[in-house]
Amino acid sequence: MSMKKPRIWLSPPHMGGSELEYVNEAFNTNWIAPLGPNVNGFEKDLADYTGSKSAAVLSSGTAAIHLALILSGIKRDDEVICQSFTFSASANPIVYQGAVPVFVDSEPDTWNMDPELLENAIKDRMKKGKKPGAVLLVHLYGMPAKLDEIKSICDNYEIPLIEDSAEALGSKYKGRHVGCYGLMNILSFNGNKIITTSGGGALLSDNEELTKKARFLAEQARDPAPHYQHSNIGYNYRMSNIVAGIGRGQMKVIDKRVAKRRENFERYVKFLNGFEGINFVLESINVFSNRWLTTITIDAEKQKGITPEVIRLKLEEDNIESRPLWKPMHLQPVFKDAPAYLNGVSEKLFNTGLCFPSGSGLSDDDFNRIFSIVGKTLK
Repeated sequence: MSMKKPRIWLSPPHMGGSELEYVNEAFNTNWIAPLGPNVNGFEKDLADYTGSKSAAVLSSGTAAIHLALILSGIKRDDEVICQSFTFSASANPIVYQGAVPVFVDSEPDTWNMDPELLENAIKDRMKKGKKPGAVLLVHLYGMPAKLDEIKSICDNYEIPLIEDSAEALGSKYKGRHVGCYGLMNILSFNGNKIITTSGGGALLSDNEELTKKARFLAEQARDPAPHYQHSNIGYNYRMSNIVAGIGRGQMKVIDKRVAKRRENFERYVKFLNGFEGINFVLESINVFSNRWLTTITIDAEKQKGITPEVIRLKLEEDNIESRPLWKPMHLQPVFKDAPAYLNGVSEKLFNTGLCFPSGSGLSDDDFNRIFSIVGKTLK
């Protein structure tokens, strides 16, 4: 009986080696309590790396989005514009606030929010007497969105811009890190992200008052008093000192991780260049992507009927994980009644796209296995 080949995951965690030093230090100094030196250190590392003035590290990227909405003043029945082509964690916190997500489709260059549709949506909502309370933009798969256009529209209508950079730590737009353009920036350190703390996230902002408030709300909104006094509803959203220790160790290798993911992308491009009907999202002149995941679209006609699903299943037979692109939020059963401004782009991407294994620990042998199967499957 043949042995099953080792699993090649889509984007597994990749430790750098120094994480344990910080975790052990927390143990040795008994900083097992939620807050401590690693939390402060990780916040400083993130702010220094991205060029943001301040950071609050939290239990997840979802928690960071929720707090960003609260800090933007989003209340029940308010409307928040959200990119449709994203993971549900971008949209769910809108509903936590009792607010209504208004979905906006993508443009084909970056796969992110379409600026023209965004402006149409804002005008239409205002005509209906509902000015959106915030715009939630996502830099999908590490590819920066059209930030100049989107920021200028948000500024023009005086709507706060929240950047969901959960997949885009290390990506840059015009030489600056993404997330430095909006009022607030969201990061995720989930197990599959470019650096990970196992679970965790962060809220960053140049407005230090906002990150200070985020920390306050994330620690159950306890007022300064000797007893427990609360004037606000609080949340248990703070990152622990142990988890932050992993993050500090990961920050030491972030540049290596970005370089390796970009190298993965180049290897896929080089290999797939010879096949008809395979397309990649390319960087424009002002853009630097961390290439968190390498993604393609397939023209099934040019490929004589080979669809992304055919390739996915062939890879799975060899114990290799790949994944369809995100299913847009406007197609999700839970959001079927939400207003949406569509152009068909994200739906087409969902139907024709695939994410390849993109971990920073991929070996030559891994690539050989992947290329062998993809090469045999494609026409």
